[in-house]
Amino acid sequence: MSYINLNNDLPGIRGLLEYRPETAKPLGELAEILLRGPSTLTSAEREMIASYVSHQNECHFCHSSHGAAAAHHLNGDLDLLDDIKAGFKKTDISSKLRALLNIAKKVQVLGNKVTRDDVQAAKKEGATDLEIHDTVLIAAAFCMYNRYVDGLGTWAPEEKEAYDEAGKILAHEGYVRG
Repeated sequence: MSYINLNNDLPGIRGLLEYRPETAKPLGELAEILLRGPSTLTSAEREMIASYVSHQNECHFCHSSHGAAAAHHLNGDLDLLDDIKAGFKKTDISSKLRALLNIAKKVQVLGNKVTRDDVQAAKKEGATDLEIHDTVLIAAAFCMYNRYVDGLGTWAPEEKEAYDEAGKILAHEGYVRG
């Protein structure tokens, strides 16, 4: 159970959003724009960035939820969650996405760890200024989301299969629902 009484038993950020709907709206809208809005990065790529940063932050709920969403943008195979943890050993990702993940990892540590060389390396792999911008913003936003979820001690199912349905909903219906 969470550190505060949420008056619900929903896991992770879902319980927090239910507890405080007035903050749920802008948080959901931000996630919708970053992960599903218009972009030259696919939603699967953006979900992988979110899941990767969340894993680096040791936020099991967000890593699993967004990894499952990424899986449902692809082939639905939840083994992607394990591969994200392993640094994408099996999943065929582009060199551009690898360069963007490098930037995301540095943002996760501390924003000023990103260097001009990191940005140039991503550009060399074909990343645009907008893709670099959005990668940094996804990484920064997920640091916030992760700290929100874990800072209030929310609970999260351990097994990746528990995230299958939520991943499907996030991938196909998004982050802003009535």
